Amino acid sequence: MTSEGHRRWIRVSHWTIVASFLTLAVTGILILMVHPRLYWGEVGNDLVPALLEIPISNNHQPEGWAKTTTFSEVPGSPISADRTYRIFNQNGWGRSLHFLAAWFLVATGLVYVLAGLVGGHIRQNLLPKVKDLSPGSLVQDARDHLRPGGNVGGGPPYGAVQKVAYAGVVFVALPLMLLTGLTMSPAVTAAVPVLLDVFGGYQSARTIHFFGFSALFLFLVIHVAMVFVTGAGRQLRAMILGK
Repeated sequence: MTSEGHRRWIRVSHWTIVASFLTLAVTGILILMVHPRLYWGEVGNDLVPALLEIPISNNHQPEGWAKTTTFSEVPGSPISADRTYRIFNQNGWGRSLHFLAAWFLVATGLVYVLAGLVGGHIRQNLLPKVKDLSPGSLVQDARDHLRPGGNVGGGPPYGAVQKVAYAGVVFVALPLMLLTGLTMSPAVTAAVPVLLDVFGGYQSARTIHFFGFSALFLFLVIHVAMVFVTGAGRQLRAMILGK
């Protein structure tokens, strides 16, 4: 870390993004618990083979449904059934909060990127240089991170692995999460149907969205672990007070 520490706009953006991401994680999991099955293509339901079943509620398999009820005695009449985890069907609040937190993340992310471009933070500290992408640089930097007592600070300046990770999150993972999230909205795809062509349908976008979240969550776990490895007190002071 430089003697000036993290700039104020970086610190404010950082904690706003943290709050937004944690809110998105909790509400996203609650939404997923209603139907924790992932598909590829346009359509997905309990009658369609799942690409992946996630056992986070009884609803991850068709057996999670309660006994079906027929609306009438007429042959071929519609039927209905209740989920065994009824409370997770009442997640309108979760969807609304998920959508709200997403826009906080998008707005803060745009401020972060624009300020970083104008101030030179992205060019100087985040974008990896050609030499940073060489296998030798990445392996050596990874060893420095893993070695007890290794000469690894909180940055900036960042090492090769940190640059690749941060650039991947800012310019690949988060934009992908935004676009797949928008693709899952029928109102958005009615106005911009090309999104469905890009991602191959609603269910494909939902699946990509889940794996994108998984990658971001893994990044968060490693990021927090490295904060403790390199000195939690010093790193938190730098990101809160800028010193």
